[in-house]
Amino acid sequence: MKSLLPTTGLALLLALSLTPVQGEEVTLEHQGLTLNANLETTGANWPQGPVVLMTHGTLAHGGMETLQGLQSALKDRGISSLSMTLSLGLDNRHGMYECATPHTHQHTDAVAEIGAWLGWLQGQGAAKITLLGHSRGGNQSARFAVEHPEAPVNAVILIAPQTWNEADAEQDYRQRYGKELAPQLAQARQLAAEGRASAMLEHLDFIYCPDTTATAAALLSYYAPDPRMDTPRLIPEIKAPVLVIAGSEDKVVAGLAEKVQPLADGQRVQLIVLDGADHFFRDLYADDIGDAVRALLDKTGS
Repeated sequence: MKSLLPTTGLALLLALSLTPVQGEEVTLEHQGLTLNANLETTGANWPQGPVVLMTHGTLAHGGMETLQGLQSALKDRGISSLSMTLSLGLDNRHGMYECATPHTHQHTDAVAEIGAWLGWLQGQGAAKITLLGHSRGGNQSARFAVEHPEAPVNAVILIAPQTWNEADAEQDYRQRYGKELAPQLAQARQLAAEGRASAMLEHLDFIYCPDTTATAAALLSYYAPDPRMDTPRLIPEIKAPVLVIAGSEDKVVAGLAEKVQPLADGQRVQLIVLDGADHFFRDLYADDIGDAVRALLDKTGS
């Protein structure tokens, strides 16, 4: 994936986040923070049926239109779902992350929060749990599945998951901000080497927040070269069945279908390309994804 959305990306994400959240908000305490999520159930006995645990994309939230549409589509097909809002280091966070707020969060923080919500679902009696991640959340969901093969995950669904390569990341930063990424990384690495990874870097262009503030650790987490940011590289390490859904008109994720195609055997790894869909799978594409998820869960006996 291009490491940043196009110039209009943040505005589009904001527009997509305005639809009121339905379902029930639930919370849990995790590492001193309150986490919240939207629970959409199929009835009083929902823990006995399939449940999908959803992770959103960069700086977004669990109530954004893409995931809300998916929750509705899944409910129509007899599937309950829990759409989490990652804390990004903030207590009981709602809505889009505000760029003026200093960034202390790291990309990999999501793995522990996915685990916390998985534990919450188990505590409710759920046993048939599927992970679903959109965009960056796809990479984070895949990382969880790889790092926790013992977890009760019966399938992993990756919707337009993040792809990555170092040259693209550098070029995207240059095109978006008119400066090189390397000096920013060098400064962050120096601070980390001095034991000052929590030091704040001011007037920093970070993700899609120009002139913001972030810790050296945050900058390194999101920008330091890391092949595991390329989600297709993780797929062979996931033990559970994997479904990858790509949009033919997606301008955010680069080369996803081409990277996944050699891995897709139609059995453990499946690839679906939705013709005409962009990165956010609005409107009727949610129903297409709902059908694909239902078919996968039927196939896996969930």
